[in-house]
Amino acid sequence: MIRAAALSLALLALPAAAQEIEDRYAGYHYPPVTTEETFTRVIAPGTPPAEQAVRVNFVTSITKAQLAAPESPRYVIFEKGANSDRLMIIALDDDVFRTLFRARAVLAQLTSNMRGTDFFRQQDLHLEGTLYDMLQIMGFSSLVLSDGATWSHRVNFVAGG
Repeated sequence: MIRAAALSLALLALPAAAQEIEDRYAGYHYPPVTTEETFTRVIAPGTPPAEQAVRVNFVTSITKAQLAAPESPRYVIFEKGANSDRLMIIALDDDVFRTLFRARAVLAQLTSNMRGTDFFRQQDLHLEGTLYDMLQIMGFSSLVLSDGATWSHRVNFVAGG
């Protein structure tokens, strides 16, 4: 009886512990996640996920381009996690991501830029591929968008979920 009660308590604590691990960056890099979605589309079946170095280089390339531009970046992009598989895009001012809709508009702009890359053209994804597709192909497990002040939105990438 005592063993069954201990097991029940352990099972009840498991989701909370998993959530705590998942949100270890909340409250430090961004406010707690307020909304969430799951992206399951697989646009390029059979494509193996990219290695950690590809994800790191992707983020580094975007950051270098932002810092090379004459204007200051309006958001930062960085990866976290043991395998660099969690992408975060956080606003640096009060306007760029004032709403989730504005944040999605920035993602649409990033999609437009990515559609012109050799990778999208070689994979014949340049007409329908999105940033979410690219992030999933690169092996990111999640993306967090945040205004850096009041809200955060997480996109979980699950292949064929």
